[in-house]
Amino acid sequence: MRKILFIITIVFTLISCNKKSKVEKEVERIPVKLNVERFDKLFFESSPKDLDKLKKEFPFFFPPQSNDSVWLNKIKDPLWRELYTEVQKKYSNFEPIHNELETLFKHLKYYFPQTKNHKIITIISEMDYNKKVIYTDSLVIISLELYLGKDHKFYQFPKYLKQNFEEKQIIPDVVSSFSITKIAPVTDNNLLSQIIYFGKQLYLKDLLLPGYTDADKNGYTPQQIIWCQENESYMWRYFLEREMLYSDNQKLNNRFINPAPFSKFYLEIDNESPGRVGTWIGWQIVRSFIKNNEVSVDQLLKMNAKEIFEKSKYKPKKNVE
Repeated sequence: MRKILFIITIVFTLISCNKKSKVEKEVERIPVKLNVERFDKLFFESSPKDLDKLKKEFPFFFPPQSNDSVWLNKIKDPLWRELYTEVQKKYSNFEPIHNELETLFKHLKYYFPQTKNHKIITIISEMDYNKKVIYTDSLVIISLELYLGKDHKFYQFPKYLKQNFEEKQIIPDVVSSFSITKIAPVTDNNLLSQIIYFGKQLYLKDLLLPGYTDADKNGYTPQQIIWCQENESYMWRYFLEREMLYSDNQKLNNRFINPAPFSKFYLEIDNESPGRVGTWIGWQIVRSFIKNNEVSVDQLLKMNAKEIFEKSKYKPKKNVE
């Protein structure tokens, strides 16, 4: 009997691999050519006589109410110059990221055929970690000063934020920004709606970033992923026993959804837990739903959280002893 089960497992694995290979072969054939504009270099290497040309080419970076002296002073400012130097050290060659972006857009066009070839613009901004990447209908704007490496001397941020200031997070952050344009916004304020929303976002990364680890998709360390896997059943039971799923208590977002050094169960495990464990649980629910239902990606992204949850047949793995 064991031998038969082993053979069945191997067969299903081979079928899955062949299916994946077929998809990836189709993805590879999709033509994509992205233009990259290094606005960071153009701006900090410009002279006063270049400014008007730069403003005409990139008007969205120059609010009309700002005087030219603001920009000229910024170009000369020693702190901004030092930051520019550090960015150029790290990203003097942007070609590897450019290639990854083209691979990503091949996947975007495969799953979302109406996707256009966007212009990629790199900038150096105000270190706003909530806007590391901005995806619009025609542009992808990447703030390179937020991808210098978690231990960079310029970062005066908490550790849980700095751990994602790495080059490897650029492409996952592009997908996060893209997902906002595709996933139906949350209409209910309960915890279930919130975790399913982010579960959809992470499932998009499963599709669009097949070569990335779960840790990189969710901005976790490998150890944090292991913690979630080992405590999945416990976390789920905690949510159910305290009737949290349909609660509108907004404090739950800070406890389990929003970026934080750890999640707040108000128990001893808090110090060991990563932040945002609710998003990880939502991801597992969406994965379970996809496994047990035949729906298109577009259908999934439009569905409400309650229906996804009820049809997911989600059953977390038992805690590891």
